Amino acid sequence: MPMKPPIPILRSFDESAARAFYVDFLGFEIEFEHRFDEDAPLYLSLRREGCVLHVSEHHGDATPGSALRIEMDDVQTYCRDLNAKQYKNARPGVQRQPWGFDDMKIHDPAGNRLIFCTPV
Repeated sequence: MPMKPPIPILRSFDESAARAFYVDFLGFEIEFEHRFDEDAPLYLSLRREGCVLHVSEHHGDATPGSALRIEMDDVQTYCRDLNAKQYKNARPGVQRQPWGFDDMKIHDPAGNRLIFCTPV
């Protein structure tokens, strides 16, 4: 039975900052959001093309400061597009790695590190 790619869960502490970062800046779309009631923490599913991420305010769902690698076709163009938005909390750059990837590292508002990468 074939498996699908894993869906990482990233910790969040500030709903508006997470939405501004993932939706407005990175360009992810919201697939769904869930709360057990109006005062409960948010659980959010995000998608950009084939990449799916879950972002959770629930204690115990994930550890702040986690890191994940997201492989893509053209990290150089994505980096230029992001910097053109002039997001106040990030000005990413691309670095060539000796293991054969161009990496762009960005920290989200909860301190999670997203590494967008393209093999060279």
